[in-house]
Amino acid sequence: MTTATAFRTDTTAPAPLADRIGRGLAAVAALATVGAFVNGVLLTINAPDDRLFIEGWRVSSFAIFAGIFALLAIRPRQSAGVWEIVLAGKTALVVFGVTVGDVPEARLSAIIDLALVAVVATAYVLCRGWLAWRPATTNPTR
Repeated sequence: MTTATAFRTDTTAPAPLADRIGRGLAAVAALATVGAFVNGVLLTINAPDDRLFIEGWRVSSFAIFAGIFALLAIRPRQSAGVWEIVLAGKTALVVFGVTVGDVPEARLSAIIDLALVAVVATAYVLCRGWLAWRPATTNPTR
């Protein structure tokens, strides 16, 4: 009698090259967001009083997202739910930007966020980010 062993590729660590590329994409997203942060600081410095709070809020969001992308690059399979929250949030911003249409900055922001969704989704697949939901182990490939 032959014994069959079940093998699921979706629960194994990614190939080293795929993992490096995925982490690199997350790092690129972090660096791009740092660039947006720097630009946001300049906009905030020159913002009129009626835009000061919203520009400051946006700049703090850039800093938070840069940190999240950096964490995903460093620990892609130890951040259960973070990939999914980022993808959902950025996708919502794309939909909102497309919906409001001709509002200043909406179209450009939607395009940038769409690019981020594509980069983060690709990194998620390459790094197998869903493996973060597995029970904790001592496996160093997580």
